[in-house]
Amino acid sequence: MTVELISVGTEILLGNIVNTNAAYLAEKCALLGLSCYHQSAVGDNEERLNEAIRLALSRSDIVILSGGLGPTKDDITKEVAAKVFGREIKEDAHTKERIQEYFRQVHSGQITSNNWKQAMVPEGAIVVDNHNGTAPGLIIEEDGKAAILLPGPPNEIKPMFEQDIASYLNKLQPEGIYSKMVKICSIGESKAETMVSDLMDTQTNPTLAPYAKTGEVHFRVTARAKSEEEAEELMKPMVDELYKRFGDKIYTTEEEVTLEEAIVELLKEKNLLVTTAESCTGGLLAGRLLNVAGASAVYKEGYITYSNDAKERILDVKKETLMEYGAVSPQTAYEMAAGAAKAAGADAALSVTGIAGPGGGTKEKPVGLVYVGCCVKGNVRVEEFYFTGSRDKNRDYSVVRALTLLREELLRYHS
Repeated sequence: MTVELISVGTEILLGNIVNTNAAYLAEKCALLGLSCYHQSAVGDNEERLNEAIRLALSRSDIVILSGGLGPTKDDITKEVAAKVFGREIKEDAHTKERIQEYFRQVHSGQITSNNWKQAMVPEGAIVVDNHNGTAPGLIIEEDGKAAILLPGPPNEIKPMFEQDIASYLNKLQPEGIYSKMVKICSIGESKAETMVSDLMDTQTNPTLAPYAKTGEVHFRVTARAKSEEEAEELMKPMVDELYKRFGDKIYTTEEEVTLEEAIVELLKEKNLLVTTAESCTGGLLAGRLLNVAGASAVYKEGYITYSNDAKERILDVKKETLMEYGAVSPQTAYEMAAGAAKAAGADAALSVTGIAGPGGGTKEKPVGLVYVGCCVKGNVRVEEFYFTGSRDKNRDYSVVRALTLLREELLRYHS
């Protein structure tokens, strides 16, 4: 079945708010197995909204409208939808009682008269209770088509969809979409896609789609099935094949798990403490690790050594090294990693030194040149990178490359 999304509100067209509802609904509908070919945003204008709903119904089985169900005069979604379907609008006693109860619990004082507008519903519509606001959701069905009207506030639309709308749609489309995300590091996007091009050329069910992230490649394996168990059986051969091709470059198959979370778990498994010594990244690397809940078990302290003096004083980088090779050099990255591990009493250490830009580069050492050092139990490895983005991008990529290098070295380490 096909679904079309219409977001209602002049504030969306003016850019006053970000239309997060459309992204949320599109993702949820896709997971339910519905095909979405069109999305639109319409202002609070009766003529244009009428036209948008009629067009959507002409080419889609289901139309989901978000916004415009409130108490003010410019909230016209319900009224326009009723006209499209030729329905009268009548007061719904149940909804009126819920509005009274909502104001009794949440607000004080008299209910303004315009709030009763929200108790008016199109004749024959299915009323969906709003447990987080006053405007109910509505479902209007006719001739095999359905219009689903949802409130605009995200804290209302999301629970309503998950509690009631998803089950309604699932009855219309019993075959759902299930997916598994295979996340890869230590390999570039173009190479990764080349390694699975044959799988993508012959895919049917499940399908395989690549997504490029900063310094990572994610592959989404998606199956259409009547149950999660059936989908798992369909996806398993594809996931197994990806493991055969990428091996330990796959750090997780759980969508919510990040690279830093996987690394913190690896450090815990190996019972190792880690520290960081940063120059051009200025604490971003430490921040990524410390964003992980429970990182305190593996990370005790770290260092931001932006100046040469700090590198010497805190990390014991030799003055001779800095004078002969410079702060941005493999030699300095080496001594930073080794010195950080010693200073913190850590088993592992990461160091980052480079030229993030936009200025400071030379012909010999251009903007984007970064050295990353990794020390694990006294063994130090240094990698050189050239990034070509903005200052922020260069720093972000430096962090991911550092995390990737640490993971590689941890996998090689055996106590």
